[in-house]
Amino acid sequence: MNSPLLSLLLLLSAAVGAVAVSRRFKLPSILAYLAIGMALGPFGLAMLKENHEVDVFAEFGVVFLMFSIGLEFSLQRLHAMRRLVFGFGGAQMTLTALGAGLATAFAYDQGWRAGIAVGLAVAMSSTAIVAKLLSESFDLHSRSGRQTMGVLLFQDIAVVPCLILLPALAQPGEGMLRSLVIASVQASAVLALLIWIGQKLMSRLYDAVAAYGSEELFVLATLWIVVGLSWVTGATGLSLALGAFVGGMLISETVYRHHVESNVRPFRDILLGLFFVTVGMMLDLSFVFANLHKLALAVFLLIAGKALVMMLITLATKTPLTAALRTSAQLAQAGEFGLVLIELAHQLKLIATDVFQITLSAMLISMFIAPFLIARAARFSGELGRGDWAHQTQVIHDIAVHSLVLENHVIICGFGRSGERISRLLTLEAIPFIALDVDPARIAKAQAGDGHVVFGNADRREVLQAAGVARARTVVVTYPDAHSAERVIHAVRHFRPDIPIVVRTPDEKDVARLKQAGATEVIPEVLEGSLLIAAETLVQSGVPTERAMGHVRAARAARYATLRAFYGKKEPDPPV
Repeated sequence: MNSPLLSLLLLLSAAVGAVAVSRRFKLPSILAYLAIGMALGPFGLAMLKENHEVDVFAEFGVVFLMFSIGLEFSLQRLHAMRRLVFGFGGAQMTLTALGAGLATAFAYDQGWRAGIAVGLAVAMSSTAIVAKLLSESFDLHSRSGRQTMGVLLFQDIAVVPCLILLPALAQPGEGMLRSLVIASVQASAVLALLIWIGQKLMSRLYDAVAAYGSEELFVLATLWIVVGLSWVTGATGLSLALGAFVGGMLISETVYRHHVESNVRPFRDILLGLFFVTVGMMLDLSFVFANLHKLALAVFLLIAGKALVMMLITLATKTPLTAALRTSAQLAQAGEFGLVLIELAHQLKLIATDVFQITLSAMLISMFIAPFLIARAARFSGELGRGDWAHQTQVIHDIAVHSLVLENHVIICGFGRSGERISRLLTLEAIPFIALDVDPARIAKAQAGDGHVVFGNADRREVLQAAGVARARTVVVTYPDAHSAERVIHAVRHFRPDIPIVVRTPDEKDVARLKQAGATEVIPEVLEGSLLIAAETLVQSGVPTERAMGHVRAARAARYATLRAFYGKKEPDPPV
Protein backbone atom coordinates (compact mmCIF):
# COMPACT_ATOMS: atom_id res chain seq x y z
CA MET A 1 0.00 0.00 0.00
CA ASN A 2 1.17 3.56 -0.72
CA SER A 3 2.81 4.84 2.48
CA PRO A 4 1.72 8.52 2.12
CA LEU A 5 -1.85 7.36 1.47
CA LEU A 6 -1.74 5.13 4.55
CA SER A 7 -0.40 8.04 6.63
CA LEU A 8 -3.22 10.25 5.33
CA LEU A 9 -5.81 7.60 6.17
CA LEU A 10 -4.35 7.21 9.67
CA LEU A 11 -4.34 10.98 10.20
CA LEU A 12 -7.95 11.38 9.03
CA SER A 13 -9.10 8.43 11.15
CA ALA A 14 -7.43 9.88 14.24
CA ALA A 15 -8.85 13.34 13.46
CA VAL A 16 -12.42 12.06 13.11
CA GLY A 17 -12.20 10.14 16.38
CA ALA A 18 -10.38 12.81 18.39
CA VAL A 19 -12.55 15.71 17.21
CA ALA A 20 -15.69 13.67 17.92
CA VAL A 21 -14.46 13.04 21.48
CA SER A 22 -13.61 16.73 21.96
CA ARG A 23 -17.09 17.73 20.77
CA ARG A 24 -18.65 15.15 23.06
CA PHE A 25 -17.00 16.77 26.09
CA LYS A 26 -17.46 20.30 24.68
CA LEU A 27 -13.72 20.95 24.33
CA PRO A 28 -12.10 23.00 21.55
CA SER A 29 -11.04 20.85 18.58
CA ILE A 30 -7.56 22.42 18.75
CA LEU A 31 -6.86 20.20 21.76
CA ALA A 32 -7.81 17.11 19.74
CA TYR A 33 -5.34 17.99 16.97
CA LEU A 34 -2.56 18.61 19.48
CA ALA A 35 -3.25 15.24 21.12
CA ILE A 36 -3.10 13.50 17.73
CA GLY A 37 0.32 14.99 17.02
CA MET A 38 1.66 14.00 20.42
CA ALA A 39 0.27 10.46 20.27
CA LEU A 40 1.15 9.57 16.67
CA GLY A 41 4.22 11.74 16.13
CA PRO A 42 7.89 10.71 16.10
CA PHE A 43 8.15 11.10 19.90
CA GLY A 44 4.97 9.09 20.51
CA LEU A 45 3.95 5.97 18.60
CA ALA A 46 5.99 7.15 15.59
CA MET A 47 3.14 6.35 13.21
CA LEU A 48 3.36 9.79 11.61
CA LYS A 49 6.61 11.30 10.42
CA GLU A 50 7.43 14.89 9.64
CA ASN A 51 8.02 15.79 6.00
CA HIS A 52 8.33 18.93 3.95
CA GLU A 53 4.89 18.64 2.31
CA VAL A 54 3.11 18.39 5.64
CA ASP A 55 5.05 21.39 6.97
CA VAL A 56 4.06 23.46 3.91
CA PHE A 57 0.35 22.67 4.34
CA ALA A 58 0.60 23.33 8.07
CA GLU A 59 2.19 26.72 7.41
CA PHE A 60 -0.77 27.62 5.23
CA GLY A 61 -2.99 26.84 8.20
CA VAL A 62 -1.35 29.78 9.97
CA VAL A 63 -1.68 31.84 6.78
CA PHE A 64 -5.45 31.28 6.67
CA LEU A 65 -5.72 31.97 10.41
CA MET A 66 -4.04 35.35 9.90
CA PHE A 67 -6.34 35.97 6.93
CA SER A 68 -9.35 35.33 9.20
CA ILE A 69 -7.92 37.73 11.81
CA GLY A 70 -7.57 40.33 9.07
CA LEU A 71 -11.24 39.84 8.14
CA GLU A 72 -12.18 40.60 11.75
CA PHE A 73 -9.88 43.64 11.88
CA SER A 74 -12.12 46.69 11.73
CA LEU A 75 -10.99 50.25 12.41
CA GLN A 76 -14.47 51.04 13.76
CA ARG A 77 -14.36 48.09 16.15
CA LEU A 78 -10.82 49.02 17.17
CA HIS A 79 -11.88 52.61 17.87
CA ALA A 80 -14.90 51.52 19.92
CA MET A 81 -12.72 49.20 22.04
CA ARG A 82 -9.55 51.32 22.01
CA ARG A 83 -9.33 51.60 25.81
CA LEU A 84 -9.66 47.86 26.31
CA VAL A 85 -7.45 46.96 23.33
CA PHE A 86 -4.54 49.33 23.85
CA GLY A 87 -4.92 49.83 27.59
CA PHE A 88 -5.56 46.32 28.85
CA GLY A 89 -3.97 44.59 25.87
CA GLY A 90 -0.81 46.69 25.83
CA ALA A 91 -0.32 46.37 29.57
CA GLN A 92 -0.92 42.60 29.54
CA MET A 93 1.44 41.99 26.63
CA THR A 94 4.23 44.16 28.06
CA LEU A 95 4.12 42.88 31.65
CA THR A 96 3.69 39.21 30.71
CA ALA A 97 6.47 39.29 28.11
CA LEU A 98 8.75 41.10 30.54
CA GLY A 99 8.10 38.63 33.36
CA ALA A 100 8.46 35.53 31.17
CA GLY A 101 11.54 36.98 29.50
CA LEU A 102 13.29 37.66 32.80
CA ALA A 103 12.43 34.16 34.05
CA THR A 104 13.88 32.62 30.87
CA ALA A 105 17.00 34.78 30.89
CA PHE A 106 17.90 34.24 34.54
CA ALA A 107 16.07 31.17 35.92
CA TYR A 108 16.91 29.10 32.83
CA ASP A 109 20.27 30.80 32.25
CA GLN A 110 19.45 31.93 28.70
CA GLY A 111 20.43 35.12 26.90
CA TRP A 112 18.27 38.19 26.62
CA ARG A 113 17.35 37.36 23.02
CA ALA A 114 15.91 34.03 24.12
CA GLY A 115 14.11 35.85 26.93
CA ILE A 116 12.41 38.20 24.46
CA ALA A 117 11.43 35.34 22.15
CA VAL A 118 9.98 33.20 24.94
CA GLY A 119 8.34 36.21 26.60
CA LEU A 120 6.49 37.23 23.42
CA ALA A 121 5.36 33.64 22.77
CA VAL A 122 4.12 33.09 26.32
CA ALA A 123 2.31 36.45 26.39
CA MET A 124 -0.12 35.23 23.71
CA SER A 125 -3.41 33.64 24.77
CA SER A 126 -5.72 31.40 22.74
CA THR A 127 -8.35 33.27 20.76
CA ALA A 128 -9.65 29.96 19.38
CA ILE A 129 -10.26 28.42 22.81
CA VAL A 130 -11.38 31.47 24.77
CA ALA A 131 -13.69 33.01 22.15
CA LYS A 132 -15.45 29.67 21.68
CA LEU A 133 -15.93 29.14 25.42
CA LEU A 134 -17.20 32.69 25.99
CA SER A 135 -19.56 32.40 23.03
CA GLU A 136 -21.00 29.09 24.24
CA SER A 137 -21.57 30.46 27.75
CA PHE A 138 -22.97 33.76 26.35
CA ASP A 139 -20.32 35.64 28.28
CA LEU A 140 -18.89 37.66 25.38
CA HIS A 141 -20.69 40.87 26.37
CA SER A 142 -20.08 40.71 30.10
CA ARG A 143 -17.48 42.97 31.63
CA SER A 144 -14.94 40.16 31.87
CA GLY A 145 -15.76 38.99 28.35
CA ARG A 146 -15.23 42.44 26.82
CA GLN A 147 -11.96 42.89 28.70
CA THR A 148 -10.74 39.49 27.54
CA MET A 149 -11.69 40.08 23.90
CA GLY A 150 -9.97 43.47 23.98
CA VAL A 151 -6.72 41.85 25.15
CA LEU A 152 -7.02 39.06 22.55
CA LEU A 153 -7.57 41.63 19.79
CA PHE A 154 -4.39 43.46 20.81
CA GLN A 155 -2.48 40.18 20.80
CA ASP A 156 -3.73 39.39 17.29
CA ILE A 157 -2.48 42.77 16.10
CA ALA A 158 0.83 42.36 17.98
CA VAL A 159 1.61 39.16 16.05
CA VAL A 160 2.52 41.24 13.00
CA PRO A 161 5.46 43.13 14.61
CA CYS A 162 6.49 39.94 16.44
CA LEU A 163 6.89 38.14 13.12
CA ILE A 164 9.21 40.96 12.04
CA LEU A 165 11.12 41.18 15.33
CA LEU A 166 12.12 37.52 15.79
CA PRO A 167 14.12 37.13 12.54
CA ALA A 168 15.95 40.38 13.36
CA LEU A 169 16.82 39.05 16.83
CA ALA A 170 18.46 36.03 15.20
CA GLN A 171 21.04 38.23 13.49
CA PRO A 172 24.43 38.20 15.26
CA GLY A 173 25.96 41.14 17.10
CA GLU A 174 25.54 44.63 15.67
CA GLY A 175 23.73 43.23 12.66
CA MET A 176 20.59 42.80 14.78
CA LEU A 177 19.74 46.49 15.00
CA ARG A 178 20.50 46.99 11.33
CA SER A 179 18.35 44.01 10.39
CA LEU A 180 15.51 45.25 12.60
CA VAL A 181 15.56 48.70 11.01
CA ILE A 182 15.72 47.25 7.50
CA ALA A 183 12.93 44.78 8.24
CA SER A 184 10.73 47.50 9.75
CA VAL A 185 11.25 49.88 6.83
CA GLN A 186 10.79 47.08 4.32
CA ALA A 187 7.64 45.85 6.04
CA SER A 188 6.21 49.37 6.26
CA ALA A 189 6.90 50.02 2.58
CA VAL A 190 5.48 46.70 1.40
CA LEU A 191 2.40 46.96 3.62
CA ALA A 192 1.75 50.58 2.61
CA LEU A 193 2.04 49.65 -1.06
CA LEU A 194 -0.22 46.61 -0.70
CA ILE A 195 -2.83 48.56 1.25
CA TRP A 196 -2.74 51.50 -1.18
CA ILE A 197 -3.15 49.27 -4.23
CA GLY A 198 -5.57 46.92 -2.48
CA GLN A 199 -7.96 49.69 -1.42
CA LYS A 200 -8.28 50.73 -5.05
CA LEU A 201 -8.64 47.26 -6.54
CA MET A 202 -10.22 44.91 -3.97
CA SER A 203 -13.82 46.04 -4.31
CA ARG A 204 -13.55 46.23 -8.08
CA LEU A 205 -12.10 42.74 -8.25
CA TYR A 206 -14.89 41.20 -6.19
CA ASP A 207 -17.54 43.20 -8.06
CA ALA A 208 -16.24 41.70 -11.31
CA VAL A 209 -16.14 38.18 -9.86
CA ALA A 210 -19.61 38.48 -8.33
CA ALA A 211 -21.02 39.57 -11.70
CA TYR A 212 -20.42 36.03 -13.04
CA GLY A 213 -22.59 34.52 -10.29
CA SER A 214 -20.18 31.59 -9.89
CA GLU A 215 -19.46 30.31 -6.39
CA GLU A 216 -16.50 28.36 -7.73
CA LEU A 217 -14.95 31.49 -9.24
CA PHE A 218 -15.56 33.39 -5.99
CA VAL A 219 -13.67 30.78 -3.95
CA LEU A 220 -10.85 30.63 -6.51
CA ALA A 221 -10.49 34.42 -6.45
CA THR A 222 -10.29 34.42 -2.65
CA LEU A 223 -7.64 31.68 -2.62
CA TRP A 224 -5.72 33.58 -5.32
CA ILE A 225 -5.70 36.72 -3.16
CA VAL A 226 -4.57 34.86 -0.03
CA VAL A 227 -1.80 32.92 -1.77
CA GLY A 228 -0.76 35.85 -3.96
CA LEU A 229 -0.35 38.35 -1.13
CA SER A 230 1.41 35.72 0.98
CA TRP A 231 3.84 35.15 -1.89
CA VAL A 232 4.49 38.90 -2.20
CA THR A 233 5.41 39.33 1.46
CA GLY A 234 7.37 36.07 1.45
CA ALA A 235 9.34 37.16 -1.63
CA THR A 236 10.29 40.41 0.10
CA GLY A 237 11.68 38.55 3.11
CA LEU A 238 8.65 38.95 5.34
CA SER A 239 6.26 36.38 6.78
CA LEU A 240 3.70 34.65 4.56
CA ALA A 241 1.11 35.24 7.26
CA LEU A 242 1.68 39.00 7.03
CA GLY A 243 0.44 39.15 3.45
CA ALA A 244 -2.60 37.07 4.34
CA PHE A 245 -3.41 39.45 7.20
CA VAL A 246 -3.30 42.42 4.83
CA GLY A 247 -5.57 40.61 2.38
CA GLY A 248 -8.13 39.90 5.08
CA MET A 249 -7.97 43.48 6.33
CA LEU A 250 -8.61 44.85 2.83
CA ILE A 251 -11.54 42.50 2.21
CA SER A 252 -13.04 43.42 5.60
CA GLU A 253 -13.73 46.91 4.20
CA THR A 254 -15.84 45.49 1.35
CA VAL A 255 -19.43 44.23 1.31
CA TYR A 256 -18.15 40.72 0.55
CA ARG A 257 -16.50 40.22 3.95
CA HIS A 258 -18.98 37.71 5.43
CA HIS A 259 -19.29 35.73 2.21
CA VAL A 260 -15.51 35.44 1.94
CA GLU A 261 -15.26 34.33 5.56
CA SER A 262 -17.77 31.52 5.05
CA ASN A 263 -15.90 30.33 1.95
CA VAL A 264 -12.47 30.37 3.60
CA ARG A 265 -13.51 28.75 6.90
CA PRO A 266 -13.31 25.09 5.68
CA PHE A 267 -9.78 25.61 4.30
CA ARG A 268 -8.71 27.45 7.43
CA ASP A 269 -10.06 24.91 9.90
CA ILE A 270 -8.60 21.88 8.13
CA LEU A 271 -5.18 23.39 7.45
CA LEU A 272 -5.00 24.93 10.91
CA GLY A 273 -5.84 21.53 12.38
CA LEU A 274 -2.89 20.10 10.42
CA PHE A 275 -0.68 22.85 11.85
CA PHE A 276 -1.63 21.89 15.39
CA VAL A 277 -0.95 18.24 14.58
CA THR A 278 2.60 19.20 13.51
CA VAL A 279 3.02 21.22 16.73
CA GLY A 280 2.01 18.18 18.77
CA MET A 281 4.49 16.08 16.79
CA MET A 282 7.34 18.31 17.98
CA LEU A 283 6.73 17.46 21.63
CA ASP A 284 9.33 14.99 22.93
CA LEU A 285 7.39 13.01 25.54
CA SER A 286 10.51 11.21 26.83
CA PHE A 287 12.14 14.58 27.53
CA VAL A 288 8.98 15.75 29.26
CA PHE A 289 8.82 12.72 31.56
CA ALA A 290 12.52 13.07 32.35
CA ASN A 291 12.02 16.72 33.37
CA LEU A 292 8.65 16.65 35.09
CA HIS A 293 9.83 18.86 37.95
CA LYS A 294 10.96 21.59 35.54
CA LEU A 295 7.79 21.24 33.50
CA ALA A 296 5.55 21.49 36.57
CA LEU A 297 7.32 24.68 37.60
CA ALA A 298 7.03 26.11 34.07
CA VAL A 299 3.28 25.34 33.90
CA PHE A 300 2.72 26.93 37.30
CA LEU A 301 4.70 30.04 36.38
CA LEU A 302 2.91 30.39 33.05
CA ILE A 303 -0.64 30.05 34.37
CA ALA A 304 -0.12 31.79 37.72
CA GLY A 305 2.03 34.52 36.19
CA LYS A 306 -0.42 35.40 33.42
CA ALA A 307 -3.35 35.27 35.83
CA LEU A 308 -1.54 37.50 38.33
CA VAL A 309 -0.67 40.07 35.66
CA MET A 310 -4.31 40.35 34.52
CA MET A 311 -5.56 40.41 38.11
CA LEU A 312 -3.32 43.39 38.89
CA ILE A 313 -4.33 45.20 35.69
CA THR A 314 -8.06 44.69 36.19
CA LEU A 315 -8.03 45.58 39.89
CA ALA A 316 -5.97 48.69 39.12
CA THR A 317 -8.80 49.84 36.83
CA LYS A 318 -11.34 49.28 39.62
CA THR A 319 -12.85 46.17 38.07
CA PRO A 320 -14.90 44.21 40.65
CA LEU A 321 -13.09 41.18 42.06
CA THR A 322 -15.48 38.65 40.49
CA ALA A 323 -14.99 40.07 36.98
CA ALA A 324 -11.23 40.40 37.56
CA LEU A 325 -11.07 36.74 38.55
CA ARG A 326 -12.87 35.63 35.40
CA THR A 327 -10.77 37.84 33.12
CA SER A 328 -7.57 36.50 34.69
CA ALA A 329 -8.65 32.87 34.25
CA GLN A 330 -9.75 33.48 30.67
CA LEU A 331 -6.28 34.72 29.68
CA ALA A 332 -4.11 32.40 31.82
CA GLN A 333 -3.08 30.06 29.01
CA ALA A 334 -0.85 30.04 25.94
CA GLY A 335 -2.27 30.54 22.45
CA GLU A 336 -2.01 29.38 18.88
CA PHE A 337 0.11 32.37 17.86
CA GLY A 338 2.36 31.69 20.82
CA LEU A 339 2.99 28.23 19.35
CA VAL A 340 3.81 29.85 16.01
CA LEU A 341 6.28 32.24 17.64
CA ILE A 342 7.99 29.61 19.81
CA GLU A 343 8.42 27.32 16.79
CA LEU A 344 9.84 30.22 14.76
CA ALA A 345 12.23 31.08 17.58
CA HIS A 346 13.45 27.47 17.67
CA GLN A 347 13.92 27.38 13.89
CA LEU A 348 15.93 30.61 14.10
CA LYS A 349 18.03 29.04 16.91
CA LEU A 350 17.08 31.81 19.32
CA ILE A 351 16.35 29.22 22.01
CA ALA A 352 17.98 25.90 22.84
CA THR A 353 16.16 22.62 22.29
CA ASP A 354 15.68 21.91 25.99
CA VAL A 355 14.14 25.36 26.59
CA PHE A 356 11.96 24.87 23.51
CA GLN A 357 10.68 21.51 24.76
CA ILE A 358 9.95 22.77 28.28
CA THR A 359 8.24 25.94 27.02
CA LEU A 360 6.25 24.14 24.33
CA SER A 361 5.11 21.49 26.81
CA ALA A 362 4.05 24.09 29.35
CA MET A 363 2.15 26.04 26.69
CA LEU A 364 0.30 22.93 25.48
CA ILE A 365 -0.60 21.82 29.01
CA SER A 366 -1.92 25.29 29.82
CA MET A 367 -4.17 25.09 26.74
CA PHE A 368 -5.51 21.71 27.85
CA ILE A 369 -6.21 23.11 31.33
CA ALA A 370 -7.82 26.34 30.06
CA PRO A 371 -11.46 25.15 29.62
CA PHE A 372 -11.55 23.65 33.10
CA LEU A 373 -9.83 26.66 34.70
CA ILE A 374 -12.26 29.11 33.06
CA ALA A 375 -15.30 27.10 34.17
CA ARG A 376 -13.90 26.73 37.69
CA ALA A 377 -13.22 30.47 37.98
CA ALA A 378 -16.76 31.24 36.76
CA ARG A 379 -18.29 28.93 39.37
CA PHE A 380 -16.03 30.30 42.08
CA SER A 381 -17.08 33.85 41.28
CA GLY A 382 -20.71 32.73 41.54
CA GLU A 383 -21.69 33.99 38.08
CA LEU A 384 -21.22 31.35 35.37
CA GLY A 385 -21.56 32.98 31.95
CA ARG A 386 -22.77 36.32 33.26
CA GLY A 387 -21.25 39.74 33.66
CA ASP A 388 -21.21 41.63 36.94
CA TRP A 389 -21.16 45.16 35.61
CA ALA A 390 -24.89 45.51 36.43
CA HIS A 391 -23.93 45.69 40.10
CA GLN A 392 -22.35 49.06 39.44
CA THR A 393 -24.44 51.80 41.01
CA GLN A 394 -23.78 54.22 38.18
CA VAL A 395 -25.17 51.86 35.55
CA ILE A 396 -28.35 51.25 37.52
CA HIS A 397 -28.68 54.98 38.16
CA ASP A 398 -28.42 55.81 34.44
CA ILE A 399 -31.14 53.30 33.56
CA ALA A 400 -33.40 54.56 36.34
CA VAL A 401 -32.98 58.18 35.18
CA HIS A 402 -34.02 57.25 31.63
CA SER A 403 -37.07 55.25 32.77
CA LEU A 404 -38.20 57.59 35.57
CA VAL A 405 -40.65 59.51 33.39
CA LEU A 406 -41.94 56.41 31.59
CA GLU A 407 -45.27 54.81 32.43
CA ASN A 408 -47.07 51.96 30.64
CA HIS A 409 -44.04 51.63 28.38
CA VAL A 410 -42.35 48.83 26.44
CA ILE A 411 -38.95 47.41 27.42
CA ILE A 412 -36.90 46.30 24.39
CA CYS A 413 -34.15 43.83 25.31
CA GLY A 414 -31.47 44.07 22.62
CA PHE A 415 -31.24 46.97 20.16
CA GLY A 416 -29.96 45.27 17.01
CA ARG A 417 -31.80 45.44 13.70
CA SER A 418 -34.96 43.84 15.13
CA GLY A 419 -34.99 46.09 18.18
CA GLU A 420 -34.50 49.17 16.04
CA ARG A 421 -37.43 48.27 13.76
CA ILE A 422 -39.66 47.67 16.76
CA SER A 423 -38.72 51.04 18.22
CA ARG A 424 -39.71 52.81 14.97
CA LEU A 425 -43.19 51.28 15.03
CA LEU A 426 -43.61 52.11 18.72
CA THR A 427 -42.64 55.71 17.96
CA LEU A 428 -45.20 55.90 15.14
CA GLU A 429 -47.87 54.73 17.61
CA ALA A 430 -46.63 57.16 20.30
CA ILE A 431 -45.89 54.27 22.68
CA PRO A 432 -43.02 55.06 25.07
CA PHE A 433 -40.16 52.58 25.31
CA ILE A 434 -36.72 52.02 26.77
CA ALA A 435 -34.17 49.73 25.08
CA LEU A 436 -31.38 47.83 26.84
CA ASP A 437 -28.19 46.78 25.04
CA VAL A 438 -24.54 46.01 25.88
CA ASP A 439 -22.83 47.15 22.67
CA PRO A 440 -21.24 50.58 23.39
CA ALA A 441 -20.97 51.52 19.69
CA ARG A 442 -24.63 50.64 19.04
CA ILE A 443 -25.74 52.57 22.13
CA ALA A 444 -23.73 55.66 21.18
CA LYS A 445 -25.26 55.63 17.69
CA ALA A 446 -28.80 55.23 19.05
CA GLN A 447 -28.39 57.90 21.74
CA ALA A 448 -27.41 60.38 19.06
CA GLY A 449 -31.04 60.00 17.88
CA ASP A 450 -33.84 59.60 20.41
CA GLY A 451 -31.78 58.73 23.48
CA HIS A 452 -34.05 55.87 24.58
CA VAL A 453 -31.28 53.23 24.42
CA VAL A 454 -29.18 52.65 27.54
CA PHE A 455 -26.39 50.32 28.60
CA GLY A 456 -27.78 47.35 30.49
CA ASN A 457 -28.12 43.57 30.43
CA ALA A 458 -31.77 42.60 30.66
CA ASP A 459 -31.14 39.24 32.32
CA ARG A 460 -30.25 41.10 35.54
CA ARG A 461 -33.10 41.75 37.93
CA GLU A 462 -31.54 45.04 39.07
CA VAL A 463 -31.49 46.29 35.49
CA LEU A 464 -35.11 45.33 34.80
CA GLN A 465 -36.22 46.94 38.04
CA ALA A 466 -34.39 50.15 37.12
CA ALA A 467 -35.95 50.03 33.63
CA GLY A 468 -39.40 50.15 35.27
CA VAL A 469 -40.61 46.62 34.63
CA ALA A 470 -43.19 47.08 37.40
CA ARG A 471 -44.79 49.91 35.34
CA ALA A 472 -44.23 48.47 31.86
CA ARG A 473 -46.97 47.18 29.56
CA THR A 474 -44.86 44.74 27.47
CA VAL A 475 -41.36 43.25 27.27
CA VAL A 476 -39.89 42.25 23.92
CA VAL A 477 -36.71 40.15 23.70
CA THR A 478 -34.78 40.35 20.42
CA TYR A 479 -31.68 38.37 21.41
CA PRO A 480 -30.43 36.00 18.69
CA ASP A 481 -29.75 33.13 21.12
CA ALA A 482 -32.33 31.22 23.11
CA HIS A 483 -30.26 30.81 26.28
CA SER A 484 -29.95 34.58 26.82
CA ALA A 485 -33.64 35.08 26.00
CA GLU A 486 -34.61 32.38 28.51
CA ARG A 487 -32.64 34.12 31.27
CA VAL A 488 -34.45 37.39 30.50
CA ILE A 489 -37.84 35.66 30.65
CA HIS A 490 -37.10 34.18 34.08
CA ALA A 491 -35.88 37.55 35.35
CA VAL A 492 -39.02 39.34 34.08
CA ARG A 493 -41.36 36.71 35.50
CA HIS A 494 -39.76 37.21 38.92
CA PHE A 495 -41.35 40.68 39.01
CA ARG A 496 -44.33 40.37 36.68
CA PRO A 497 -46.05 37.02 36.18
CA ASP A 498 -48.76 38.82 34.20
CA ILE A 499 -46.82 41.00 31.74
CA PRO A 500 -46.81 39.98 28.04
CA ILE A 501 -43.38 38.87 26.84
CA VAL A 502 -42.73 38.65 23.08
CA VAL A 503 -39.56 36.79 22.11
CA ARG A 504 -37.70 36.55 18.83
CA THR A 505 -35.90 33.33 17.96
CA PRO A 506 -34.00 32.43 14.79
CA ASP A 507 -35.38 28.88 14.63
CA GLU A 508 -38.53 26.99 15.60
CA LYS A 509 -36.64 24.40 17.65
CA ASP A 510 -36.52 26.75 20.68
CA VAL A 511 -40.18 27.82 20.62
CA ALA A 512 -41.48 25.19 23.06
CA ARG A 513 -38.66 25.79 25.54
CA LEU A 514 -39.11 29.56 25.54
CA LYS A 515 -42.86 29.27 25.98
CA GLN A 516 -42.35 26.86 28.85
CA ALA A 517 -39.99 29.41 30.42
CA GLY A 518 -42.83 31.96 30.38
CA ALA A 519 -42.86 33.70 27.02
CA THR A 520 -46.32 34.88 25.93
CA GLU A 521 -45.48 34.51 22.26
CA VAL A 522 -42.37 33.40 20.38
CA ILE A 523 -41.76 34.59 16.82
CA PRO A 524 -39.49 32.27 14.83
CA GLU A 525 -37.78 34.18 12.02
CA VAL A 526 -37.46 31.04 9.92
CA LEU A 527 -41.25 30.58 9.90
CA GLU A 528 -42.00 34.19 9.01
CA GLY A 529 -39.37 34.26 6.28
CA SER A 530 -40.56 30.99 4.78
CA LEU A 531 -44.22 32.15 4.80
CA LEU A 532 -43.39 35.32 2.87
CA ILE A 533 -41.20 33.41 0.42
CA ALA A 534 -43.98 30.86 -0.10
CA ALA A 535 -46.56 33.61 -0.65
CA GLU A 536 -44.35 35.38 -3.18
CA THR A 537 -43.73 32.06 -4.95
CA LEU A 538 -47.49 31.46 -5.24
CA VAL A 539 -48.07 34.97 -6.62
CA GLN A 540 -45.28 34.62 -9.17
CA SER A 541 -46.75 31.24 -10.15
CA GLY A 542 -50.10 32.77 -11.05
CA VAL A 543 -52.04 32.41 -7.78
CA PRO A 544 -54.03 35.58 -6.93
CA THR A 545 -52.41 37.72 -4.24
CA GLU A 546 -55.46 37.54 -1.95
CA ARG A 547 -55.47 33.74 -2.04
CA ALA A 548 -51.71 33.53 -1.42
CA MET A 549 -51.97 35.85 1.59
CA GLY A 550 -54.94 33.81 2.78
CA HIS A 551 -52.62 30.81 3.10
CA VAL A 552 -50.20 32.95 5.11
CA ARG A 553 -52.97 34.14 7.40
CA ALA A 554 -54.15 30.56 7.95
CA ALA A 555 -50.63 29.43 8.86
CA ARG A 556 -50.26 32.34 11.27
CA ALA A 557 -53.66 31.67 12.84
CA ALA A 558 -52.57 28.10 13.56
CA ARG A 559 -49.24 29.25 14.96
CA TYR A 560 -49.88 32.41 17.03
CA ALA A 561 -52.48 31.94 19.74
CA THR A 562 -52.76 35.61 20.72
CA LEU A 563 -53.44 36.71 17.12
CA ARG A 564 -55.70 33.81 16.18
CA ALA A 565 -58.86 35.93 16.23
CA PHE A 566 -57.35 38.34 13.72
CA TYR A 567 -55.63 35.86 11.43
CA GLY A 568 -58.59 33.48 11.59
CA LYS A 569 -60.91 35.94 9.84
CA LYS A 570 -62.20 34.53 6.60
CA GLU A 571 -60.70 36.18 3.57
CA PRO A 572 -63.07 37.28 0.80
CA ASP A 573 -63.14 34.92 -2.10
CA PRO A 574 -60.76 35.97 -4.85
CA PRO A 575 -62.36 37.33 -8.00
CA VAL A 576 -62.99 34.79 -10.69
